[in-house]
Amino acid sequence: MKLSARNVLSGTVTEIVTGAVTSHVRLDVGGSSVTASITNEAVKELGLQVGSKASAVIKASDVMIGVDD
Repeated sequence: MKLSARNVLSGTVTEIVTGAVTSHVRLDVGGSSVTASITNEAVKELGLQVGSKASAVIKASDVMIGVDD
């Protein structure tokens, strides 16, 4: 995965709380938690589930989730 953002934190999904439109995805990053709010569709497209490896990508005030293909 190549990104212009320099703040990429690799971790493991510890929790996914699904709402009507968005989900809160929590990552364990070296013992610290990072939570991102992303669409339910994105959770499905990325194949996220508890235990998945993923990365938090931080750009300005946004946190996104990314996975390697």
